[in-house]
Amino acid sequence: MQQGVGSGGAGWGQSGRHPAAPPQPPIPPAQGWPGSPPPPQASHQAPAAQPAGIPPVPEATGHIPLPPAVAGTGAATLAVLLIGPAGAGKTTVARHWASTRPVATAHISLDDVREWVCSGFADPQAGWNEHSEAQYRLARRTCGFAARNYLANGISCILDDAVFPDRPVVGLGGWKRHVGPALLPVVLLPGLEIVLERNAARSGNRRLSDEEVARIHGRMAGWYGSGLPIIDNSHLDVEGTARALDEALARALT
Repeated sequence: MQQGVGSGGAGWGQSGRHPAAPPQPPIPPAQGWPGSPPPPQASHQAPAAQPAGIPPVPEATGHIPLPPAVAGTGAATLAVLLIGPAGAGKTTVARHWASTRPVATAHISLDDVREWVCSGFADPQAGWNEHSEAQYRLARRTCGFAARNYLANGISCILDDAVFPDRPVVGLGGWKRHVGPALLPVVLLPGLEIVLERNAARSGNRRLSDEEVARIHGRMAGWYGSGLPIIDNSHLDVEGTARALDEALARALT
C-alpha cells in the first residue's frame, strides 16, 4: 500500500522514497537570517535550529550606549566649592557662573565675608598669626551657614577659597562639615605665569607678593591625582572658564 504524503514526518514529504510524490513547498527562512525580520523573542532565548548546509549566523554582540552629551547643570540645586590660588580667577568666575545660571544661584565669597570685620581686621599680609587664623575660621563657618540657608530655600550656591590639599581637616574636610557632604569641589589652576600676571593686576590687601603666590601655587599642585576636577584656565576667558566649570559639575553629577 502506498504511503501518503505527509505521513510519518510532520508535514515533510518522503520524495526520496516515492518519485511520484508532489513537490514540497520551499523551507521558510529561519528568523535571524540576513534579510529576514528580527526574532520576536528576547535575545537570551535560544536561536532557531539551522537547516543542514546553511552556515550559522553569528550572534549579535550588542552595543555600548554612549553617555549623553554634557549639556550643563541645568536647573539642579548645587553647592559648589571653587578652589584655586590667588590670581586664578576664582571670585570672578564664580560670580559669572552664578549670574548666568537659569535658576537662582548665590555667590558667597570668603574674602568678602572676611572683610566684614572693619575695626580689628587681621590682614594676613601683615603676618599670619592666631588672629588672622581665627578670622579665617570664623569666615568659613559663616559662609557655610549661609550656604546651608540658601540650599534649604532651594537656591544653589558657589563658594570660593584657597583650600590646600595638605590640610584636609581645615580645608576640604572643613568645608564639607560646614556645608554638607554633597558639596562639589572643583579646582581652578592656571599656570604660574598666568597667576602672577593676574595677581599683579589686583589691588588692596588681596594682592600678594610674587613669592607668596608662587608658594601657594606650588602647594595647589598637590590636587593633581586627588580625583577632583581640575580646570586649567590659562587660555580661557571668564565666560569660557564658567562653561568649563558647568561641564565639570555636570560630569560630577552623572
